[in-house]
Amino acid sequence: MNKVDGLHHLAICTADMKSQIEFFTDKLGMELVALYWMHGVENTWHGFLRLNDESAVAFVSNPDIGKIPVTLGESHAGNPGANCAAGVAQHIAFRVKDHNELLAMRDRLRSKGVPVLGPMDHGMCCSIYFAGPENLSLELSWSAEAIDANAWIDPEVVALAGINAVELARYKQSSDYAGEGGAVAQPGPDAPGPHMSNYAEGQYELVIGLSDEAIWDASENVPPVKAA
Repeated sequence: MNKVDGLHHLAICTADMKSQIEFFTDKLGMELVALYWMHGVENTWHGFLRLNDESAVAFVSNPDIGKIPVTLGESHAGNPGANCAAGVAQHIAFRVKDHNELLAMRDRLRSKGVPVLGPMDHGMCCSIYFAGPENLSLELSWSAEAIDANAWIDPEVVALAGINAVELARYKQSSDYAGEGGAVAQPGPDAPGPHMSNYAEGQYELVIGLSDEAIWDASENVPPVKAA
């Protein structure tokens, strides 16, 4: 089956790259593994902090990001139970391996002046909660075993979400897809989508109209620091 099987990176906008790097390295023990001009985006940096060899939390920064208003309850939730706009990350949960490590990370955060709530036992996982820079709402969690869908999919909430029995069965077991060797043509701007947004007028249509070969040829894949 062709499907996604993990997190490669989660990208977050920041107006203060250094503060985010400081927090995630000092408070959470992550390692900075990349910091470079973001490919194809004018005047913008990209920073990657390692979770493991295949996953990272990433930050995107340029001078205009700091000019965008922050409104708690709209642009940011501010805590794990508050609202924010649809399509925006409400909180971010990172994994630790077990309960001892969860408590050790709570100690690490508190020793550096960060208030932490928890642990809380949610049944499917145990978690602690705290804030990151720029109103990030963060969580650390661990699970003793994989989540059991039969125990944790509530029929009442299924009904409230407007999901019928046929849809639920499909959601619980995604259909297989073998792929077509990369031969499927790009949908146009009138396709059902969803579509990417926040492009200048006419730019999105131009970009998705480019050939796959043109996109590949535009790749920037040389590290900024040359090997000795």
